[in-house]
Amino acid sequence: MSFSGQFLRRHFEPVVLSAQVLVDLLVVLFACWLGYLVGERLGGIETDPSLLGMQARRYQELSALIAAVCLVTFHAFGLYSPVKSLLNMEEFKAVTKSTLVSFLVLFVLLIFLRSTRQDPQGPVYAWLVPLHQWIDLNINTNAISRLTLVATFFLILCSMTASRFASFKIIQLLHQRGIGNNNVLIYGTGDTARHLQRKFMLVPTLGLNLVGFIDDDPVNVGQVIERSRVLGTFDDIERLVGLHKVSAVFVAVADAPDERVVHLMAELDRLGVTSHVVPHFYHVLQFKVRMETLDSIPLITRASRRPNLFGQLAKRCLDLALSFGVLLVLAPVFVITAILIKRESPGPVFFEQQRIGKDGKPFRMYKFRTMHTHLSGDAPKPNSGADPRVTAIGRWLRRFSLDELPQFLNVLLGDMSVVGPRPEMRFIVDQYGPLDRERLRAKPGITGLWQISYARQMAIHDNLDYDLYYIEHQSFLLDVVIIALTLFAVVKGTGAY
Repeated sequence: MSFSGQFLRRHFEPVVLSAQVLVDLLVVLFACWLGYLVGERLGGIETDPSLLGMQARRYQELSALIAAVCLVTFHAFGLYSPVKSLLNMEEFKAVTKSTLVSFLVLFVLLIFLRSTRQDPQGPVYAWLVPLHQWIDLNINTNAISRLTLVATFFLILCSMTASRFASFKIIQLLHQRGIGNNNVLIYGTGDTARHLQRKFMLVPTLGLNLVGFIDDDPVNVGQVIERSRVLGTFDDIERLVGLHKVSAVFVAVADAPDERVVHLMAELDRLGVTSHVVPHFYHVLQFKVRMETLDSIPLITRASRRPNLFGQLAKRCLDLALSFGVLLVLAPVFVITAILIKRESPGPVFFEQQRIGKDGKPFRMYKFRTMHTHLSGDAPKPNSGADPRVTAIGRWLRRFSLDELPQFLNVLLGDMSVVGPRPEMRFIVDQYGPLDRERLRAKPGITGLWQISYARQMAIHDNLDYDLYYIEHQSFLLDVVIIALTLFAVVKGTGAY
């Protein structure tokens, strides 16, 4: 391996962080340049040839200020944190929030850092003037085009979103190739530990390379659990950490006494290894909770579940606007698809099926028929294009998720939303436990986190994490991010079967 490759593997996080700051700086400056050109085109900038040089210098100074404000705001909103959220949803939301805050901060600075020309008035003001003159913009803020600024920050938002998406994909690709991965161990072999192992296997882009398990029972040493081996017991931790260069241990022993867990964390701390404890009630922590204390006793209290009326109104407006737009613009696609379906096999154009919606209310869900009529029904969905139940046109529709288009009718009727958990069939809902029924708190959707995740080829009801996250973090901005990522997935042709 080359020296650069070894250096990247050993110092992955600081190198990536430094590169990300540099890329963000270049992206912001590029957006400022585009904003200047847009402002010039739209008439927001004076085009007199004698003034072009002065205009260019003015906007160069302004671009430097915009870049400084944006980078500080990006940092304040956690965009340079090595800890990532589920499918980077929080990072995409932070890009929008930080760009908006940067826009507001810049306007404040344009007011308070404008050039000081008047004479000092009063002893306090006279003392502040030299400092103000040292940091003022030295430009006429009244000559700056507001239209150009708005265009610039809109371009910053778009370019930063695209840049971050590309950055996430590049980092994921590096992790998939083993670059920048951290070796980790799982302490425990029970259900919680195996669930954690499945998450590592499902999402290799986490950057975590599972070396194996550690278990208190010596009898289990040497056993293989889903391609990973039980390497030793507590007494072997120091040897295993040194042998495999382990950087973190995930403690997933649900029934372990508190004293045992504390002792284990102390030992890992002595070895310089990060410890992550998975609580046996970790599903509870997937809800929005707050930490409180009763004297010295910590309490976990679930946050209020009352709906946000403004958020519900914004979501419904988004649903109606998108539904009307899709049905109007894609009307020719509906007609052509209907003709192709009727020509290929006998039966109706639409497939109707009862699904369970919010609060357990049943409704009729519409889709384009993609299977032969005599082979379809209340059965598990096809999981590959080779399923004999799927027609030729059906395979094409499923690949690009076009079979879902009629569900915009369900959105107009109010039975579904554009974004939300997928609606399940009655026989599956009848088997729901208390945790599964949390999915029924939200209106079902055409797309959602599960559809754009690595788990989209697996059963919906086996991947509650995505739906619980969405239900607990519902917002207009989160819906917009999911819709944008769904469009990208559809263009790539990664629709689920």
